[in-house]
Amino acid sequence: MATTLTKHERNLSAIIHASTFSKYFIPFGNFILPLILWTANKKEHQFVDHNGKQALNFQMSMLLYSIVAGLISIPFFFGAMPDLFNWDLFGIHRLSDLNNLNIHIDSDNFRLGRLFWPAGISGIIQVGLALVNVVYSILATIRTNEGEYFKYPFTIKFIK
Repeated sequence: MATTLTKHERNLSAIIHASTFSKYFIPFGNFILPLILWTANKKEHQFVDHNGKQALNFQMSMLLYSIVAGLISIPFFFGAMPDLFNWDLFGIHRLSDLNNLNIHIDSDNFRLGRLFWPAGISGIIQVGLALVNVVYSILATIRTNEGEYFKYPFTIKFIK
């Protein structure tokens, strides 16, 4: 299949995949730049059309997965909300004890413990999604530049 593709098609497809990294410089750049490149060239080249759809579907899927991972931890934040307004939670009532430097850490005083498990798990999921996004975007850029049809894993087909 690599013999029938022109260098321009392969480079353009690789640029579409690599342009997803623009999210680190431009808000929503991982959607905007690939969308612009894909819509400008999808009718002329089938290879570019396939790769543009793949890149956009993968980015939308990663966004959806990130939102779901964040939403999972929201009930736990609301569950800890009454404790946040308890003035004894952070030891504000003991500000006068700071001059004595009587430092004592007690696990009973740490009331937000149940909040950190879901937030920590959600954070680990977010880091994992970011790593998957970076690794597969690099892999897609390399493979499409070699002329292969690349298909991202874990992708929901929003654009068919």
